Amino acid sequence: MQIPKGAIYGILGRSGAGKSTLIRCLNLLERPTSGRILVNGQDITQLNKAALRDYRLRTGMIFQHFNLLHARTVADNVAVPLEIAGVPRAAREARVRELLALVDLSEKAAAFPSQLSGGQKQRVGIARALAARPEVLLCDEATSALDPETTASVLALLADINQRLNLTIVLITHQLEVVKTICDHAALLEQGEIVESGKLADLLVTPWSRAAPVAAARPAG
Repeated sequence: MQIPKGAIYGILGRSGAGKSTLIRCLNLLERPTSGRILVNGQDITQLNKAALRDYRLRTGMIFQHFNLLHARTVADNVAVPLEIAGVPRAAREARVRELLALVDLSEKAAAFPSQLSGGQKQRVGIARALAARPEVLLCDEATSALDPETTASVLALLADINQRLNLTIVLITHQLEVVKTICDHAALLEQGEIVESGKLADLLVTPWSRAAPVAAARPAG
């Protein structure tokens, strides 16, 4: 599988196909048992601890269930990666303001996660993932907990961020419509193996006979 720089790359598969495992391998939250993962020509499985820490700071991630810190405000949640990176307070606060404006949540800076809708929580997650100016954004079923209208809004935001920042986005989903809406490249995963991959336009020249049933399958988690 090859993911072009600046692409929105969808990984489609049923529950249990191995999508989450694959995306967690891309930032080494899980380590592959064989093979290599090349990022800009470098095998990230060979990085030492310091280099891996730096790589992870340059790789943002958003999650199905948001993973926000409930005792912290929206602004403080977004600031977490900057605190870990040791960014001075003034620069940290300026970056948080910039990010909240980007995701249209400036007025929610002092709110707590319990006061937000699902779509707003995911926007906080996106802002947090962008805090350290990553080169890649990993999206683990980022819209599967959202209603259709909110899903469309979040996908539009991701597409806008991709265009503005030339950010590579890797998005896993069980929903074919999500892939068709936002992705320019895609792969189909079945039982831990990639069975189709390439430019989405090429893959859709003929019906996705193997992918279409995936669109109707609901995830078990």
